[in-house]
Amino acid sequence: MADIHIHRDHNLGLAKARKVAWDWAEHAEAKFDMECTVLEGETSDTVEFSRSGVSGTLIVAADHFDLDAKLGFLLGAFSKTIEAEIEKNLDELLGAAAAKAAARPAAKPPANAAKPARPAKKK
Repeated sequence: MADIHIHRDHNLGLAKARKVAWDWAEHAEAKFDMECTVLEGETSDTVEFSRSGVSGTLIVAADHFDLDAKLGFLLGAFSKTIEAEIEKNLDELLGAAAAKAAARPAAKPPANAAKPARPAKKK
C-alpha cells in the first residue's frame, strides 16, 4: 500500500475553501469515479473519498487543506503519478479561487460610515 499526503496553505477563509473543496470533489467524482461525501463542521470540513483501491480524506480549513489517501496494491505502483495529478488539480483550483478573490473590487463603505464634513456656510 502507498500513502499520499498533501498539505496546501491558503488565505481564502472557510467559505471560499469550501467552494474549492466542492469543486475538487466534483472533479474527482467525474474524472476518477470517486465517491465523495462532505462532512461540514464549524471550523473545518472533511471530504471523504473512495473507490476501488483508493480511500482518503481532504480536510478543509480556513487557512489550509490536508489530503491523506491510501492506495491499494495495484494503484500503489502509480502513486507518484496520482499524487502529481491531485497536486496539479488542487493547485489549479486554489490558484483560480485566489485570483478571483484578488480581482474583486474594493467593497463600498457601509452606509453608516462617517461622511466628510461639509464646509461651514458663509453668512
